[in-house]
Amino acid sequence: MKFQSTRGQAAIVDGADALINGLAPDGGLYVPLVFPTIDFDWEKLQDENYLQIGQLILSTFFDEFSNNEITDFLKSAYRDFDDSKIVEIHQLDDKRNLLELFHGPTLAFKDMALSLLPYLLTAAVKKNGSSKTMVILTATSGDTGGAALKGFNDVPQTKIVVYYPSVGVSKLQRQQMTTADGKNTHVVAVTGNFDDAQKAVKNLLTDHRLAQKMSAASLGFSSANSINIGRLAPQIIYYVYAYAQLVKNNRLSAGEKLDISVPTGNFGDILAAYWAKKLGVPIGKLTVASNANHVLTDFFATGIYDADRSFQVTSSPAMDILVSSNLERLLFDIAGSKAVAAWMKDLTDKRRYQLDDFSLSRLQDSFNAAFADSKTTAQTIQETFQQNNYLLDPHTAVAVSVNKDFPSNRQQLIVATASPFKFAETVLKALGKESDNDPQMNLNLISDLSGQRVPLAISGLFDKKIIHTKKLAIKDLLTDLNEALGI
Repeated sequence: MKFQSTRGQAAIVDGADALINGLAPDGGLYVPLVFPTIDFDWEKLQDENYLQIGQLILSTFFDEFSNNEITDFLKSAYRDFDDSKIVEIHQLDDKRNLLELFHGPTLAFKDMALSLLPYLLTAAVKKNGSSKTMVILTATSGDTGGAALKGFNDVPQTKIVVYYPSVGVSKLQRQQMTTADGKNTHVVAVTGNFDDAQKAVKNLLTDHRLAQKMSAASLGFSSANSINIGRLAPQIIYYVYAYAQLVKNNRLSAGEKLDISVPTGNFGDILAAYWAKKLGVPIGKLTVASNANHVLTDFFATGIYDADRSFQVTSSPAMDILVSSNLERLLFDIAGSKAVAAWMKDLTDKRRYQLDDFSLSRLQDSFNAAFADSKTTAQTIQETFQQNNYLLDPHTAVAVSVNKDFPSNRQQLIVATASPFKFAETVLKALGKESDNDPQMNLNLISDLSGQRVPLAISGLFDKKIIHTKKLAIKDLLTDLNEALGI
C-alpha cells in the first residue's frame, strides 16, 4: 500500500512513512494511492470479534506489518478497555442503534484509535531503522489530548506534547490532561480556541527550520490528531464490526444498506464511515451532525466553506471546531489534488472557499447535514432518558437530534462518541438536576441515574495531583516547544 498527499506536491510514501510523518510535507493529508476494496463475507464476519475484524482492516492499509505484528498491536491496544467486546451496540428502538465507542480508558471514541496508534507508530519507526525519538505534537478540543496522553504514556522513543484551549473543555477532560504523569508528557493550555491551536500545530509540523533543529537533536515530528493516517484507519474497524453485528442480531440482512449519523467537528469519525463504504460496507446515507458551530451544515448545503464566523463555546466542546481538517480527504476523493490545493489556499488566505456545482452535487449524493444547538441538545438528553431510559452525552445527543431530521426506513446507526460520565455537569443540567461543586459527586449522581457504576478509568481521577499548569498565548508555542524539547 502506497500513500499520496491530498495536495499532490509531496512524494508517494509507504505506510510506515505516512504514519511517521503524520502530515505530508506539502501540508496535505495522506490517502491511499489506489483505494482498496474488500469482498466482505458477512456470514463469516458476524461471528468474528473486534480484534479479528481489526486484523482484516489494518492488514489492508498497513501491509508492511505481518499478521502476527498486527495481532499483537490490537491485543495490546485494547487490553485496558472496560468492556470485553471493546464496543457495544445498544438498540434504542426498532430502527435506531447506538454504537458505543466510549469503553476505553478516557471514555471517548478517540481511545479506539489512540490506544492503537502508539503501537503502529513505534513499529513504523523500527521498521525504518530510525533511532530518532518521535515527538507526538497534538492540538485538542478535549478528548484527543486525554486519549493521546494515555496512549503514549511513557512509550519508549516518544515524547507527547498537547496544546488545548483554556476555555471550553469539561472539568473531566481538563483533569485527564493536567494530571498526565508520564515522564514524556508536556501539556499546555492556550489562550485561544481549538482552531487556533490546530493551526499553530500544523504550522509547527511544516516548519522546515524547526525540523532541521529537531533532526540535529535526533528528534522527529508526528501527530496524534486525525490528520495522521494511523488515527483514521483504525476508526474504519468499528463500522465494519457494527455492520457485522447488526447482521448477526437480525437487524440487517447481508447487503442491506445501513444509514449512519455521526457527531463531528474535525470530520475524521464520519470520514472513516465514508472510507468503510468505499471499502465495500453497504452504507446508505451518512449524516453529518454539528453543533452551533455549524460550518459543516452550511457547507454541505451551499458548497461554501466559511470559517470566518464567530466561534461558539457549546455544551459539546469536542465539536467546537470551525476548520475541519479531515474534510480535505473527502474533497480529494471527489475532486483531486489540484482542486484541493486551490481550496486549501483559499481557506488559509481568505478563511473560505467555494466548491463548483458538480463537486457539491457529489457530496450531497452521499451526505446529509444538519445541526443542533445547546438547547436542543439538552432537550434530546432529557427526552431520550425519559422515553428510552438511556443517558446520552451532549455529543451523542447532537447526533440523535439531527438523525430525526432525516427520516428513513433503513436501520440507523448513531455513533455514541463519549460516556455521559465524561460530561456529568452538562447531563445533570439537561435533566433538571443540580450539579455539585465536587466533580466526584457528579459522577456518583450520574451513576445513580444510569444504574451503572462509575467507570474504573475515572473513579479516582479527581484525587490525582495536577501536574501541568502552564498557560500560554498561541504566539509563544514555538518558544515553548523549543524549551520542552531542549533544542
